[in-house]
Amino acid sequence: MYDEILLPVDGSPASEQAIPHVFGFAEMYGATVHVLFVADTEHDGVGGIVGGEVLTRLENEGQKLVDGIVNRAHERDIDAVGVVEKGSPHEAILEYATDHDIDVIVMATHGRTGIERVLLGSVTERIVRKASVPVLTVREAT
Repeated sequence: MYDEILLPVDGSPASEQAIPHVFGFAEMYGATVHVLFVADTEHDGVGGIVGGEVLTRLENEGQKLVDGIVNRAHERDIDAVGVVEKGSPHEAILEYATDHDIDVIVMATHGRTGIERVLLGSVTERIVRKASVPVLTVREAT
């Protein structure tokens, strides 16, 4: 059913909580896990004013995060690959899913409500609305 599973991560406790679900699916279906970190270049200072130094640091931190999750998968004999992209997170996730024939996307939701959700938006919400494959959301435990 699921051969290719996409796990977008951002280093938050919420995204950490999605990992056991992904590993469980991967073990159940013999799937490959694609761990994706997107260095968000949409915010001022990352891609603009401060530019290269901040973006490089963000990409390096993302690579450490991705490598750690991939290593944890390999310790459980799960096929896994890790990728760091830069750009708009929701656009990069959707593009990656299409380009790599992803069967399901599993990602965290931070549980923002009210004005915080309106002002900050939600990458997960955009993925749920626009993805052409199923999306499993894992809510951050409080």
